[in-house]
Amino acid sequence: MTQEQLRLRENNAQTAHWKKFGPYLTERQWGTVREDYSPDGNAWDYLPHDMARSTAYRWGEEGIGGISDDEQLLCFSVALWNGADNQLKERLFGLTNGQGNHGEDVKECYYYLDSTPTHSYMKMLYKYPQRAFPYKKLLDENARRTRLEPEYELLDTGIFNEGRYFDVFIEYAKASSNDILIQVTVHNRGPRRARLQVLPQLWFRNTWSWGQDDYQPEMHAGKPGCVNLHHKTLGQYHFYCDQKPTLLFCDNETNGVRRYGLPGQGRFFKDGINDYVVAGNKSAVNQEQRGTKVAAQYHLTLAPGQQRVVRLRLSKNEWDAPFANFERHFDTRKREADEFYDCIQETLTSPDARNIQRQAFAGMLWSKQYYYYDVAQWLDGDPAMAPADPGRRQGRNSKWRHLYNADIISMPDKWEYPWYAAWDLAFHCIPLAMVDAEFAKTQLRLLTKDGYMHPSGQLPAYEWNLNDVNPPVHAWATWRVYQMDKKLHNGRPDTPFLEAVFHKLALNFTWWVNRKDKSERNIFEGGFLGLDNIGVFDRSAPLPTGGKIEQSDGTSWMAMFAMNMVRMALELAKTNPVYQEMAGKFFEHFLYIADAMTRGGDGAFNLWDEEDRFYYDVLHTPDDARTKLKVRSIVGLIPLFAIEVIDQELLDALPEFTGRARWLIENRPHLAQLVSRWEEPGKAARHKLSLLRQDRLRSLLTRMLDEEEFLSDYGIRAMSRYHLEHPYVFSTPDADFSVGYVPGEAESSMFGGNSNWRGPIWFPINYLIIESLQRYHFYYGDSFQIEFPTGSGNLHTLKQVADALSARLTRLLLKDENGRRPAFGDAELLQTDPHFRDYLYFHEYFHGDNGRGMGASHQTGWTGLIVRLL
Repeated sequence: MTQEQLRLRENNAQTAHWKKFGPYLTERQWGTVREDYSPDGNAWDYLPHDMARSTAYRWGEEGIGGISDDEQLLCFSVALWNGADNQLKERLFGLTNGQGNHGEDVKECYYYLDSTPTHSYMKMLYKYPQRAFPYKKLLDENARRTRLEPEYELLDTGIFNEGRYFDVFIEYAKASSNDILIQVTVHNRGPRRARLQVLPQLWFRNTWSWGQDDYQPEMHAGKPGCVNLHHKTLGQYHFYCDQKPTLLFCDNETNGVRRYGLPGQGRFFKDGINDYVVAGNKSAVNQEQRGTKVAAQYHLTLAPGQQRVVRLRLSKNEWDAPFANFERHFDTRKREADEFYDCIQETLTSPDARNIQRQAFAGMLWSKQYYYYDVAQWLDGDPAMAPADPGRRQGRNSKWRHLYNADIISMPDKWEYPWYAAWDLAFHCIPLAMVDAEFAKTQLRLLTKDGYMHPSGQLPAYEWNLNDVNPPVHAWATWRVYQMDKKLHNGRPDTPFLEAVFHKLALNFTWWVNRKDKSERNIFEGGFLGLDNIGVFDRSAPLPTGGKIEQSDGTSWMAMFAMNMVRMALELAKTNPVYQEMAGKFFEHFLYIADAMTRGGDGAFNLWDEEDRFYYDVLHTPDDARTKLKVRSIVGLIPLFAIEVIDQELLDALPEFTGRARWLIENRPHLAQLVSRWEEPGKAARHKLSLLRQDRLRSLLTRMLDEEEFLSDYGIRAMSRYHLEHPYVFSTPDADFSVGYVPGEAESSMFGGNSNWRGPIWFPINYLIIESLQRYHFYYGDSFQIEFPTGSGNLHTLKQVADALSARLTRLLLKDENGRRPAFGDAELLQTDPHFRDYLYFHEYFHGDNGRGMGASHQTGWTGLIVRLL
């Protein structure tokens, strides 16, 4: 057992709180829903980037490469100043939804390079230009460009030309759970001598200005190069700064003068350090050297190619020589991190693949965030602040007053999506379970707890609209993580975890049945289901035709949900026979959903199109007419996911469930004939439960594996390439609605236009396709073979197809024979420069034809699934 595994064991046993401090700051708190107190709900405009440095946040804190404790009471991050910018570089810059030609987008260059699960060692890289950061140029050029043009990125400005930038590596090593060593290493990559101010910042989150608790912690200068801190919850801490730099103090409070035009003479605001350094305003910092925020000011001058190191230590202990064993601690933690990942990567031999996987894990672990949101308090406003606009109480999230979140949560992307999303989080837990199964299980438990799940049984979607609906993949993730955890513990199951989540998911399943199957026909209308612009219409909004959309994907997700519940109930029934009855109930639900997929639930209409041999959404208008919306998209492939294989041995051990299943099959033959042959065992006496019998499975796969349709060199596209030359058009008396194949950035403004499901490659969907093919092969064995690619004449088993799709996906990030990564596109700096080419971005999605990375650049969340495929 490695030292890191021992630390995890100690943390889980609560004998040592190794996760007390971690990368729990967000990368962007400005422009979020939680900080929005506007009457119109325009979060991006209420608190923009330019005002962030002057505004004390209510609900969280941000910083570059930062850490905090697990309640985010004490925060640390690194600020920089190149002498040319009009403000400190203390937060990442990006465009808001309204400023970008494809929605919000971070315009910075940074990488998460390493982290252990306990954050005993962490490393990230920020690339800081030596010339003035091109804020205006990025804003103006993206404003000029249309939705049909590419985004204008930081690299496009030429700011990194000639190597005129600093590589700033930020590293952490824990000597103990409350003793953190910090090292900032700066490299001058440019051809000329360059100056840089490095300003490590430490501050308390403002908990005292809102009228809830007026206790104010304090920090003050101690002996040279040391800051003493006291907080009633955290106790005493000491912040040691090597080389005894100048200490600059202010308070983490809003600059009312700049923000609101209020008087504020003689006070030291949040932006005081910025004003002292950039504007030379000596009165902006507290000369008495006390406050609630401090920065250590380091002046560095670096020759071309030179590096300089800044060392710091945040500790509960008092040290006479805090840097005496500094290098030894760092070397030890680095070695232990290598040992930990050597175990994880035991069968991975390619150095490039190992580098990608380790950075993917780093991105997953760095993307933890302290997420704080009390909806009732947010809606009502704080006692010490101006009264909230009355309209807020009936506005966004007003039906979620019970929601109270204050936890460490895995984020999709801490700049573009610094809030959890229900279905993203489910996918995050799969790679997280490989390195920290307990954390993955905790994440899955969170969304089903009372402070999250709605009393009705609905899971919260995301803060922009908690009431929205994400695909119900929580049960799938719970079962997968349970299995992974069981394997990691040599077959010892965590039954209490599975049982606790199962009961809450039963409530969630009931919510789906009651709210999203209003006609009680087992055809579901879930809404947009996280697929943004995939359809003809905005599926969360009232339709221009009136009526509703009977969703192929929504119904298929529910079939998958039912099947996952069957499988979990059967597992629990091994030790508690009561669950056999629950398994039978969800089995019956599955059969009725399968019937609805084929016969529309009433025998009049179905979602399967016999002519095209494909599943489609159906528009059901108020005059009771039904029209198939013949868009060939992953909506029609999602029925593949409803697949489970059960061993005869398990069925023999559970006679009550087996008897109920047999009764349904014998007495409801119209249900039994719609699904796979339950009573005909496949390979090794296994039974298959799926939406697809063999002929429909073959039809879907034939279309999916066609390179003229879904199959790309880099995975399965979200939409068939057939629609490039044959757009689908739906006409109404008022307008025509068209859907075409768009392999790159969205051409639709639906959901802000910052993501696209009309052609790109998305990891989560591809991952589920690969897993489903593996399950089908588990049942059929080598007897089922199919052409891959379609029309090639080459027959493959389903396992071989799954492996080939995995290879295509990993090809996105792996170097090809020319040393180029498809995800980097035509960015020569990224492809060839030795200081860029081996640092990875994990994009939200990838171009359907050339594989270029697109959307959010740090969405390791679900693109982190690559760790499993590698």
